[in-house]
Amino acid sequence: MHLNRDVSILLVEDDDIDAEAVARGLQQARVANPIVRAHNGEEALAILREENGTPGIGRPYLVLLDLNMPVMNGIEFLKELRADPALTRAVVMVLTTSNADKDRLAAFDHHVAAYILKARAGTEFEAAVKLIGHYWRYVEFPD
Repeated sequence: MHLNRDVSILLVEDDDIDAEAVARGLQQARVANPIVRAHNGEEALAILREENGTPGIGRPYLVLLDLNMPVMNGIEFLKELRADPALTRAVVMVLTTSNADKDRLAAFDHHVAAYILKARAGTEFEAAVKLIGHYWRYVEFPD
């Protein structure tokens, strides 16, 4: 069994500014867990599967997922992730600008742990990042 302090974070985000904001927010929330970034769903799957010489992140891990990305978007990534027996139990939190009901429903249909809007800047975004920091501390992750 792993201790939750060993949880790695896979940030799947194509926008550099948003990725920096999330990393900075996690740092300010004193989340010192290792963060690995993927720029789209394909790259994230390669990391999780350790394909083509891509270094993996090890288990347990938490995926922070944007939905609107090129190559393979977040919903396509979730479909692929949940269809893979080795990855299906991954804990995923959506962190997105999309407030569309169809995106929210599609994400929850693929068993995400949370759906957080990036548009809620300022103190609400800080609270959301703190939630992420607290989540890994108190929730048991699958091996």
